Amino acid sequence: MAALLLPPARTAVLCMDYQAFILASVVPSDAEALLAKVGSVLTAARAAQARVIYVVVGFRPGIPEASSRNAFFANMQRAAALQGPGGAIHAAVTPHEGDLTVTRHRRGAFSGTDLDMILRANDIDTLVLMGISTSGVVLSTVGHAADADYRIVVVNDACADSDPAVHACLMEKIYPRQASVATAADIIHALGTQGV
Repeated sequence: MAALLLPPARTAVLCMDYQAFILASVVPSDAEALLAKVGSVLTAARAAQARVIYVVVGFRPGIPEASSRNAFFANMQRAAALQGPGGAIHAAVTPHEGDLTVTRHRRGAFSGTDLDMILRANDIDTLVLMGISTSGVVLSTVGHAADADYRIVVVNDACADSDPAVHACLMEKIYPRQASVATAADIIHALGTQGV
């Protein structure tokens, strides 16, 4: 892989769906190692003064955003689980002062949110993506970001999916068509060597 270029002023690290319910559903075992990788990337991003943005799934009372025609969000039990403590960002990767949070109601981080406006207002053109799940929010966000002309880096070992084979297929065969795929260590190194 060519050297990663992550100019901090033009880079945003997106930490997507690291919420208690989603983490427990997708990564019931070995979540600790995953959270450690995510936390280390977030620490490096903040140290380099790159923008850190959390993307979470959330709904209003009564869940008016979830249509019965939407195959994923029609599961009201799943949506309802995100309204209580299950919707909280895991304490191991909690936002810090200055971090932003975007709430989504669909699969991708861009659909129906103000994420694109925030990125463009801050002259950000490079996105580092970490999320659960690889075949859900990460896949949808990669597709939209590529069409919107963002440079994209997906952090392989800071993403997870309930199906390891699907995770591997996306990381090895699908994402490289639209993005760079790197490890948490690669991102930390790139952010550390490119300074403020």
